[in-house]
Amino acid sequence: MKITNPARSPGQRKQDVLARLERETDVWVATADGGGLPCLVPLWFVWHADAVWLSTRLTNPTGRNLRDGGRVRLALGDTQDVVLLDGEVSVWSPADVPEAAAGALRAKTGWDPRGDSPSYAFFRILPYAVQAWRGTLELRGRHLMRDGVWAV
Repeated sequence: MKITNPARSPGQRKQDVLARLERETDVWVATADGGGLPCLVPLWFVWHADAVWLSTRLTNPTGRNLRDGGRVRLALGDTQDVVLLDGEVSVWSPADVPEAAAGALRAKTGWDPRGDSPSYAFFRILPYAVQAWRGTLELRGRHLMRDGVWAV
């Protein structure tokens, strides 16, 4: 593939990332267990109150890894339009999840885990690092957030 578009400014990249977090429904969720065994799955998500909210069962590897590990890497896009988000995880039971967050997930996806199996939990991911790039021209300056603070 030939790269013909100029690199976006960091400010434009941040706007594009935030727009994708609002628009997209699926995110790749990368976790690992205590022994380092990786797990990668797509899950529905919503961007709400400056955090990613998603839900899965605590009885599956991803749910256990999110709960026990406390950290996660999320990925949007393909290799030509990458967004990587590293975040700290907090776990919320269906009874304790903020109504606004559960309602935002329901409004975006049409699914409310609270009405599903009791093994579902909600997970809030607060980003501490965000990278975004389109091709090699944008590798420089791809770090848009570090230590939980937007660089742009």
